[in-house]
Amino acid sequence: MTKKLLSLDNNTNYIVSGIERSGTSMLMQILHAGGVPIASDSSRPPDPHNPKGYYELEGGKVINKLIDGTFQLENFRGKFIKITTYGLKFLPLGRYKIIYSERNIEEVLDSMDKMTGIQDENRYKTKKAFIKLNRIMKKTIIEREDIDVLFLNYNEILLDPKTHIKKIPEFLNLPEADLKSMMQPVDNKLYRQRR
Repeated sequence: MTKKLLSLDNNTNYIVSGIERSGTSMLMQILHAGGVPIASDSSRPPDPHNPKGYYELEGGKVINKLIDGTFQLENFRGKFIKITTYGLKFLPLGRYKIIYSERNIEEVLDSMDKMTGIQDENRYKTKKAFIKLNRIMKKTIIEREDIDVLFLNYNEILLDPKTHIKKIPEFLNLPEADLKSMMQPVDNKLYRQRR
């Protein structure tokens, strides 16, 4: 039986964000499982690194389209889409609710190495760049009056799913959301790059 979709505000753009490999796909899976409207396509199918799927649009080319002004955000109001941290820099003025995922930075880098099959020889530089990007963009979205944001931590969700996932329907004003279903995508077996 197909789960009945919950209703979000059709005047608001909803975004899941965070730096790459920080748990953004898991958050999209959590939303989808709970009947929260999402938008994704099959341009990037599941693979061993993300066996439950990436839940992306246009194979992750959304950021390029935001940069050149051709991504039509208005077509996705009332649904969650995934835009990683760097792309938030290019959001035009509007009305946004963002769920922002964070994760232990060493795990993020380990996961990237595993995914590419290449050990980053400039790991320290990469780490500093990601920390800086994360800090700047968090400050930016907090300060923007057109953005409401909920910060969640991938590591904390895995340790205590219920406590952290219940913040999502509270943030979205969806008291009827099915918390039990939302918890189902959380899979400790997929927590492979641990620190």
